[in-house]
Amino acid sequence: MTKPGGPTLIGSVVRALSLLEAVAEQGRPVQAKALARLTGITLPTTYHLLRTLVHEGYLERTDEGYVVGDLPTHLAAAGHEASSALRSRRVLRTLHDDLGAAAYLAVLVDGEIELVDIVDSAAAPRTDLWVGLHDAAHATALGKAIIGALPPADRREYLDRHPMVDLTPRTHTSARALLAELDRQPRIVVDSQEYALGTACVAVPVAGPAVVGAVAVSVPESQVQRVLDDAHHLTRAAHRVGMAYATDRARSDPAAV
Repeated sequence: MTKPGGPTLIGSVVRALSLLEAVAEQGRPVQAKALARLTGITLPTTYHLLRTLVHEGYLERTDEGYVVGDLPTHLAAAGHEASSALRSRRVLRTLHDDLGAAAYLAVLVDGEIELVDIVDSAAAPRTDLWVGLHDAAHATALGKAIIGALPPADRREYLDRHPMVDLTPRTHTSARALLAELDRQPRIVVDSQEYALGTACVAVPVAGPAVVGAVAVSVPESQVQRVLDDAHHLTRAAHRVGMAYATDRARSDPAAV
């Protein structure tokens, strides 16, 4: 099927999509004959396309007629998750460009802190993550920002489950000292050579009903004050990531917002 000046289209695909849209628009079971009338597709072709759509999970056949199947819902949910990841990556890219530093995103998943994404470059390379966040959250600005965003009881429970091993001479190994630091600096958290000598990391928590996480940048220790002077870039990035997660939650579960 070709429109003058337009792209070449596959007629059977266009007709199948027309049937899918017609079923969705009715909001109730629809018989094949009714769908043929609604779409202008011949009845034999309608039956053929409906069988294919049912077989592939796009539609479901009931005693009353055809209804939308599970697959479109799964595709929409996957699309929302992908869009959230893409929006967060764009935020990290902007943060990287604004501060000239490797940018990171981590979130709390089932009680564990997970690194979600990194944006870096040859001019601003990432820190060598030789110990994962599961074992080193207490020594990173990302991990400390997320721990600090938790309620007091959850902070303590997390630290009880994760021994505070020393990675450098600057690493906190006392839960009391770490919690005191987080109380003093709840919004902008710094790892000053606690994870790797010569490297500093600055993070801001991403806290809200849809996610507990943090965004951060890493720089040579000599540049940490430059980042702190422009920390509004981190704050803005954390807000935008939080909005991306909140938007996806609202789409997937409006009652939860």
